[in-house]
Amino acid sequence: MMNTKRSIYLDHMANTPVDARVVDAMMPHLRETYGNPLNVHDFGGKTADAIEEARSKAANMIGAIPKEMIFTSCGTESNNLAVRGIAKAYEKKGKHIISSQIEHFSVLYVLQELEKEGFSVTYLPVDKDGMIDPDSVSKAITSQTTLITLTHASNEIGTIEPIKEIGASLRRAESSRVKGQGVIFHIDAVQTAGTIPVNVNELGVDALTISPNQFYGPTGIAALYLRKGTRIVPQLRGGTQEEGKRSGTNNIPGIIGMGKACELAVLEMVDRGKKLIPMRDRLFAGLLEKLEDFFITGHRTNRLPGHVSGCVKFIEGESMSMFLNMDGIAVATGSACMSKTLKSSHVLLAIGVNPENIHGSLVFSFGNDNIPEDVDYVLEKLPPIVNRLREMSPLYRKGSK
Repeated sequence: MMNTKRSIYLDHMANTPVDARVVDAMMPHLRETYGNPLNVHDFGGKTADAIEEARSKAANMIGAIPKEMIFTSCGTESNNLAVRGIAKAYEKKGKHIISSQIEHFSVLYVLQELEKEGFSVTYLPVDKDGMIDPDSVSKAITSQTTLITLTHASNEIGTIEPIKEIGASLRRAESSRVKGQGVIFHIDAVQTAGTIPVNVNELGVDALTISPNQFYGPTGIAALYLRKGTRIVPQLRGGTQEEGKRSGTNNIPGIIGMGKACELAVLEMVDRGKKLIPMRDRLFAGLLEKLEDFFITGHRTNRLPGHVSGCVKFIEGESMSMFLNMDGIAVATGSACMSKTLKSSHVLLAIGVNPENIHGSLVFSFGNDNIPEDVDYVLEKLPPIVNRLREMSPLYRKGSK
């Protein structure tokens, strides 16, 4: 029995620690490389060269061309730019957008705004595992459809969507896509790019969101891949940075850090996944064995390597999270963007979870810093917490009879 309190971080879906090698790459650009890359003097030239090197590394990670990468401040900005910017660029052709019921709020809220501006949106359903049916995407396309925007994997349930199959069913001739005649396909790959192999050409997408804080890079920087020839309306104005597609002073250290994180991900992501999957599966098995009235959310195996999610009936996830934190275990109760609200998760509702059970949601997400003994510690500490909370729960006494 382990009685000593440990400190275990199991919330890597929300943020990952920055790799020491990434920090080392960033440090010179916090102190020495400060010239404005738009200026022609040597200081600016040095900065511009460093940015373009990082852009090449980010493009290489997803099989893109460097000029197709637009640096932004975060995944939310990249999603906002993609959804609104592409929709507005093609609105003369049509104002119909296809998405799903499990998208991140940085997509959903933009779609809701566009609906107020006269756009129509089809929100595709998912099955009990959170999977989108590729055929449903094709069937939803009309003559007015200009944009399809889908998540590659939800941070709440971890299910990896069949984007390659969807892309294959959508793609028209390359020439028609470059001329802007086809439907533009954007995916939110915040949870996948840098974590599992992602290639924009194999997936058949025209735009893709990346955020390095999900794979041991810095926060405050992200990117949007935009296939050559795809039009977009800039959402920030005031300069000519990023080929005029995203104005604003470049976050030089952040860009360099993202480039390094992408470089490391190319070399290491497969091995990282091989380490995480056994811990993920071991925790799933232990939770199912040791907890009564516990069920998994999302697909059991076709999911992110370090992602474990489920619901414990009759008690609150927030309470479990607080007690686990007292034992040094950091976990999430669902989307970090919802943790301050009392609303039920739209993702869990979409996969058919009873609203009463949604509040018992927990998400464990492993990372490079975790070890197999962390699983043992969770399985030692969580069952007594669940039993204690159920003793105090009127829902449990009512539901168990």
